[in-house]
Amino acid sequence: MYNHTPVLLEEAIEYLNPQPGDLIADCTLGGGAYTIELAKRVGKSGQVIAIDLDETAIKHAKLKSVKEKLDNISFYHANFRELEKIIKEDFSGSSQHRLAGLVFDLGLSSGQLQDRSRGFSFQTDDPLNMAFGSLIGEKRTEEIVNATPVGELASILREYGEERFALPIARSIAYVRRAKPITTTGELVAAIARAVPGSYRRSRLHFATRTFQALRIATNEELDNLKILLQSLKNILLPGARIVAVSFHSLEDRIVKQFFKTESRDCICPPSVPVCVCGHQAWLKILTKKAVGASPAEIAANPRARSAKLRAAITI
Repeated sequence: MYNHTPVLLEEAIEYLNPQPGDLIADCTLGGGAYTIELAKRVGKSGQVIAIDLDETAIKHAKLKSVKEKLDNISFYHANFRELEKIIKEDFSGSSQHRLAGLVFDLGLSSGQLQDRSRGFSFQTDDPLNMAFGSLIGEKRTEEIVNATPVGELASILREYGEERFALPIARSIAYVRRAKPITTTGELVAAIARAVPGSYRRSRLHFATRTFQALRIATNEELDNLKILLQSLKNILLPGARIVAVSFHSLEDRIVKQFFKTESRDCICPPSVPVCVCGHQAWLKILTKKAVGASPAEIAANPRARSAKLRAAITI
């Protein structure tokens, strides 16, 4: 069974404020908790677009929707970067052709982490496959690990994992793969272990965490896809539409935060420019002055919620 515990569900629904008849998108379906709750709120006159790269997630969410007797959900096995295309192709001819809101819960789901065929976890020795689904393009985790030049691999670990031992780890991976390709998570963990000092291996955060995060982001092109989704929103949202983003690491949160900040300002010229020449006009209003975190009770029930940050904005 695909098990996933939703994070900040109540807060996300509160900021989205779904109303009967709304068209709302859940860009990261996962376990389906957001989608199911939204479908109940928008009612039979409304519609929820549910997107996920993971076919298993879609399969189980469909079963949940049947159990809940909900027939107002449109499921899409796709990348959320395709949201604008989905709306233009499938909803442009209907009365609902722009969104009243959307939510995306970024990162790895509990179900994916528990699926040993995915290779997301460094706790077990599994095939080295960190793809969210079957629609990813040319990149595969195993190819990135075994074919990327040392300097480029170090850049990936540094940029996407914020790994301070990026170069020693990249060199260690290159040394190991010369004798035999690295094909399992256990082999990768061993290569990382031999590159970092003992104090790092004994730290509270597992020494492979940042490397695994970086390779997962690179495999799925997560940050690029997030930027493409955000840039498309102005074309597909109604006035007064709400955007809710839940992220789990600083890279994603920084992108969302900067996007909200930029699009809520009338002028984005550099401070050195005395008169505005950009012509930029604000089309967002930020609803969360600071990122919203999970409550102590939610963290106690679901430790994964500790790192979650929610940001929300509304179109003007």
